[in-house]
Amino acid sequence: MPGLIFLKLGGSIITNKDQTNTPDTTKMEIIARDIKQALDKDPSLSLLIGHGSGSFGHHAANKYGTRNGITSQEGWSGFSEVALRARELNQFVLEKLVISGVKAISISPFSGIQAENRSITNWDISIISDCLYQHLVPVIYGDVILDRRLGGTILSTEELFAYLVHRLQPERILLAGLEEGVWKDYPQNTQLINEIHPEDIKALQAEIRGSGSIDVTGGMFTKVQSMTGLLKQLPTLEIQIFSGSKPGNVYATLMGDKKGTLIRNRKDES
Repeated sequence: MPGLIFLKLGGSIITNKDQTNTPDTTKMEIIARDIKQALDKDPSLSLLIGHGSGSFGHHAANKYGTRNGITSQEGWSGFSEVALRARELNQFVLEKLVISGVKAISISPFSGIQAENRSITNWDISIISDCLYQHLVPVIYGDVILDRRLGGTILSTEELFAYLVHRLQPERILLAGLEEGVWKDYPQNTQLINEIHPEDIKALQAEIRGSGSIDVTGGMFTKVQSMTGLLKQLPTLEIQIFSGSKPGNVYATLMGDKKGTLIRNRKDES
């Protein structure tokens, strides 16, 4: 889809990931204004937003092992709690976007996705396509999902994006978090990797680190690995991992600034 961007707001920037159920109101308000400014600046911009769970979902999910599957009534209680927290945070994000003037609409992954062994088997995405056609901004999020093999599980925003890439064909995926990009020497953070290509992954595996807080859906290397895999589906795709915590960064990146770490195929391979 021409002009379409997937933007993920990491749980690390919209919540305090080390304090349970604690949103970061200041950062979210800044990000919402950045998004509104970008949409006003470029009316042709088409945007799908996804966000993580941060301190709202990861603590409960870690306590109950929700992502690994449900095998007991206690597990289903945890499943319900994770679902509640994910929706609470989604309402917070949606409120800040709408107050800023963004025509945002929440779309619940739980309500539409069928899965087996953490793989999406069916998702009617026509509502997402219709929202984009009407110049609305669909907002999805990491959520609990019923799973035919595991009973229930959690799918991250990146996993949702992975399913949507081939079907919606965005030009770019922007992953906004606390880190300025992918560090070669985390946590010293003196060597930022400017660009990553799929063939670099094996060599970088031992060096890439990230996220000192609980994240049940994987850390930085898992994120980079999953994103490079999307380049096989859509060779022209570009992915950026950048800091969304600094005022103006989300706006600048939406406008095309190559902040952070760029993940793409080498120019002669695309």
